[in-house]
Amino acid sequence: MSNRRFRVYRKPGPGKRDVKKSVDEIVGELKAGSQTSDYRERSLEIHGLICAKCAREFDYKDSNLLTVHHKDGNPNNNPPDGSNWENLCIYCHEDEHSRGMLGDYLSDEE
Repeated sequence: MSNRRFRVYRKPGPGKRDVKKSVDEIVGELKAGSQTSDYRERSLEIHGLICAKCAREFDYKDSNLLTVHHKDGNPNNNPPDGSNWENLCIYCHEDEHSRGMLGDYLSDEE
């Protein structure tokens, strides 16, 4: 058995740049991102602790089973009025996304 070591060289993925930023710039970007990432709590406040698809009701203790589904498929589209969100239980959310994948798969067959 050989003790060879292999090195893997990877190119940066799409959209990644080798840019040096200051600590202040990085902290500022992280703070700005945290303001938009609280959309889950906002959606739960607006739409309540209920699945929009199967109508199962949740308590705060099991609210972790509710997810926020973006109706237009864009997770960066988070309007403050919640018009792009619907709360789905984890089962309905999985079903919603797998239906889209199945539709894409079947539409490619010919």
